[in-house]
Amino acid sequence: MDEATRAVLTVARSVIEQLDLDAVLERVLESARSVTGARYAALGVLDESRTRLSAFQVLGIDAETRRTIGKLPTGRGVLGELIRNPRPLRLDDVSAHPFSYGFPGGHPAMRSFLGVPILIDGKPYGNLYLTEKVGAGRFSAEDEQAAVTLAEFAAVAIDHARRFAGSEEERRSLEQTVSSLDATIQISRALGGETDVDAILTLVAKRGRALVDARAVVIEILHGDTLQLVAGAGQVPPGLIGRSVDAAHTVASGALRSLQTQRLSEPLNRARFEEHGLGQLGLSARDGLVVPLVFRSQAYGVLVAVDRVDGGPFTTRHEALLESFAASAATAVATARSAADERRRQRLAAAEAERAKWARELHDETLQALGSLRLMLSTARRSGDPEKVAAAVDLALEQLETDTTTLRALITELRPAALDQLGLTPALMALLDRNRARGLEVAATVRLAPEDDPSTRLVAELETGIYRIVQEALTNAVKHGAATAARVEVVEDGTLVTVTVEDDGSGFDLDLATSGLGLIGMRERVELLRGELRIESATGEGTTIRVRVPAQRRGEATAADLPRTTKPAEPRGAGRRFRSLHGAPASEAS
Repeated sequence: MDEATRAVLTVARSVIEQLDLDAVLERVLESARSVTGARYAALGVLDESRTRLSAFQVLGIDAETRRTIGKLPTGRGVLGELIRNPRPLRLDDVSAHPFSYGFPGGHPAMRSFLGVPILIDGKPYGNLYLTEKVGAGRFSAEDEQAAVTLAEFAAVAIDHARRFAGSEEERRSLEQTVSSLDATIQISRALGGETDVDAILTLVAKRGRALVDARAVVIEILHGDTLQLVAGAGQVPPGLIGRSVDAAHTVASGALRSLQTQRLSEPLNRARFEEHGLGQLGLSARDGLVVPLVFRSQAYGVLVAVDRVDGGPFTTRHEALLESFAASAATAVATARSAADERRRQRLAAAEAERAKWARELHDETLQALGSLRLMLSTARRSGDPEKVAAAVDLALEQLETDTTTLRALITELRPAALDQLGLTPALMALLDRNRARGLEVAATVRLAPEDDPSTRLVAELETGIYRIVQEALTNAVKHGAATAARVEVVEDGTLVTVTVEDDGSGFDLDLATSGLGLIGMRERVELLRGELRIESATGEGTTIRVRVPAQRRGEATAADLPRTTKPAEPRGAGRRFRSLHGAPASEAS
């Protein structure tokens, strides 16, 4: 085996070991120049049409000379001959060839020329060009054979590198797909169990930014004519989240009108971003995507991603990923607004029902009594008999005393003075006494911290909430369940207050109990106190209300700061079904 063959094999092995395509092309040039003794080596890569060069790599010419030469060749002249006719070409003087165009200004002198095609799977990939044989006026047949052999090995190495690059790209694509699926699952779970829409939007921003490798992601929600910046992730300027911008003339307004993603690479969008959108609030961007949050053809806001960390542009794949995440964000916003609207409707309905209740009480008790009193006094006056008038006055005084007592009771039901002045325990005892006076047998256990010191009392929201829960439970027991007996327990144990109201009434089917305004009001109160409510009932078996709320002292915290309770123990009593605060009927108690 001669030295040239050994050199080719050695070079071939080193070429095949390379997996990076650019490194392979550079090694091919170095090897070709070494084996053939050429001063200059170049490798041209064909475009998809295989009619011209799309890339041209040179070895042997310094950077300054390259700048002087200017534009790289595209495959005209002698170089184009190998494109048209992919066979080895060896020339003593390249300028003497009939297709020679000559060299541009500043180009080094070149006479001897050797060109061989690089074929992959029988199709031209590019050409290897060698010029200026060192120490001789021309390239030999042995040089040509060495170059052809090297080109064959180079073709294998290039194909190997391309396949590896393709598999690496597929692997990265698969990893990104898996990450996208995982992130989508996490967001779907959050949508199903998270009540804080801001937390969901923050999760969407964080996971969306990670998947597209963006420098920053911001979510803007439309409120009237303004866009509120509600969530962000990445390099977001301090103080940006929470601010708002006028939606008019922004890139977001274009995305909201068209329901189509807008690119900041477009000059008009870039200008709008800088002058009217996030750019004026300090968020810089070279490139970006503005994706509308669309749910059932309605736009709720936009997701804005700016600048990929690696400096590359956002691709159509990145756009598709962000549109998927924008759909999740839109679903979260739409669900939260729908739930808020439903709660608002329920509160209004409960308030109207409460007004109607007190209107009936006043009409049935006080107004009817006053009407009867008026009729009696009018009749006595018309009679002209002093004795009848005197008797009517006596009856009127008695009736007024009764009606005054009734009005005081109604006022106490609306807001007991004892609750404000003395505390929860006296107010509850008075409430139980009034129910006993109406014929309900009530057994009570109330154990709360001492209330003689205002600082040791529960916060006002807790006192009012617990009182109203007990009041509503007893009212429902008598009015709807025809109960004759009830048991009430209000016990404070460290950080929790537990309320239990059990009656012997007729009970009800929890599956049908969806519109009772008393239950709606009870649930609302427990939710505001950040507690948990369970209702156990079955037709003919009475009803039990169980509530647990965090205990907080006045001056320590407000109800909004209360921590959520832990999950309460399963209710006791076989065969009784219960409904949790937010859920449908749960399993039967063990």
